[in-house]
Amino acid sequence: MIELKAHQLPPLDDWFPAGLPGPTCVGEHALSTGTGQWWADRAEQPRTLAVSVAGHVLLRGRPAALTPEDLAPFADAYVHAPARFLPLLGAAFPKLCPWERMVWTQQSAPAPATLPRGVRIRRLEPADTDAVAALGVHAAWIHASWGGPLGLCASGHGWAAVRRDGALLTIACSYFRGRRYEDVAALTTPDYRRHRLALACVTALCADIRERGRTPAWNCSTLNRPSRLLAWSAGFRLVQEYVHYATGALAPAAVLQH
Repeated sequence: MIELKAHQLPPLDDWFPAGLPGPTCVGEHALSTGTGQWWADRAEQPRTLAVSVAGHVLLRGRPAALTPEDLAPFADAYVHAPARFLPLLGAAFPKLCPWERMVWTQQSAPAPATLPRGVRIRRLEPADTDAVAALGVHAAWIHASWGGPLGLCASGHGWAAVRRDGALLTIACSYFRGRRYEDVAALTTPDYRRHRLALACVTALCADIRERGRTPAWNCSTLNRPSRLLAWSAGFRLVQEYVHYATGALAPAAVLQH
């Protein structure tokens, strides 16, 4: 596939319907923030189109327009695609693994969360960039959809639990920002889990999302019990389930051809 710039894209309404909770927020986020990459089988009148942000890929169109090696940009990613793409995905990625997911929207008031002494909840600011980066590679996923620590801190879409000495204990952010829904994500440093800091941050973030006229949404694996419990405590309720596919490495034959 070839990479397209935003100005080269065809009208997207038929490819990625907007205004829905769940995986299609990836495309809306890419358009509104400029993060991520767009891909097509050809620049003019594409038959297949994809968008990737932070390792999440939406793939739509006609599988017959592609070969397995065309999917090389989507190795080690999570791909959401219609079932007709499964033979092609399986040929490209021998270790293709289905991953069942849940989509929730906030429908109830969140449970209360009492903060420990010396901790406050506030919006992330550009001055927090170094502190976010210092959380390390295992926390890098939380800012990946914004292009890095500075992108998140400057976005106005992140909230944090901050200790008196300035240490960041928890971050909650709008991970994918759509027209009607904003997908929420949260991360807590290991020593401060089970203190309801994530709940406090998510509550503040959700209030902010509603002030923007959007609805908070939540997206997690069916196997991620802590994430499901946090979502429930924050007032989210299940609205749909879907499957995306962890791709792994590209098949050796496809690598050679590519």
